[in-house]
Amino acid sequence: MIISTMNDLPGYEIEEVFGEVFGLTVRSRNVGSQIGASLKSLVGGELKGMTKMLAEGRAHASQRLVEEAEARGANAVLAFRFDTSELGTTWTEICAYGTAVRARKR
Repeated sequence: MIISTMNDLPGYEIEEVFGEVFGLTVRSRNVGSQIGASLKSLVGGELKGMTKMLAEGRAHASQRLVEEAEARGANAVLAFRFDTSELGTTWTEICAYGTAVRARKR
């Protein structure tokens, strides 16, 4: 699966557009990491537990996007993006999205 943040794919011809695809995950922070993050925010610095959680969430969202694109018959995703939002005080939604296409090398 070719994934590109660009709107086109140099060296390829787009044969078919399947439309928008996305992968979604919602992550919940545990109480321990929440307390640790609150304490760390007092002195500053990276919140490593939160960074790890978000990186894993992005990987899962990307994998789900690829699975949806493949199910539609695509071999590439263009205009790939991530979006995140907070749901309540402890949940984070991570969405990977783009346009599924079938591309052929010129």
